[in-house]
Amino acid sequence: QVTLVESGGGLVQAGGSLRLSCAASGRTFSSYAIGWIRQAPGKEREFVAVTSRGGGSTYYEDSVKGRFTISRDNAKNTVYLQMNSLKPEDTAVYYCAGDQVLHNIVVLIPGSWGQGTQVTVSS
Repeated sequence: QVTLVESGGGLVQAGGSLRLSCAASGRTFSSYAIGWIRQAPGKEREFVAVTSRGGGSTYYEDSVKGRFTISRDNAKNTVYLQMNSLKPEDTAVYYCAGDQVLHNIVVLIPGSWGQGTQVTVSS
């Protein structure tokens, strides 16, 4: 398992931007796919984005394509989620998630979870 800690959430107006960070502990960070999963109030958890172990492959949920960008810096054991053109419907708790199998993040069963960071987009 890898320990994940998110930061960077907050309150932003619609159309604004935020960058979330996910810092990981452990020497095996580069062997994990890392992604983001969110949960809005009263809704089920939803896959947002994921990056492969080396960062060469990325996948996004349709509603965030073109607005969100996931990236990773394996030297810093950190993954980033740059969120632009934010909409009120992006309001949710965003969780960093890690697994050695990328698909497990997409189907919402990663082996490691962060504690979550709140993102609120006002209209």
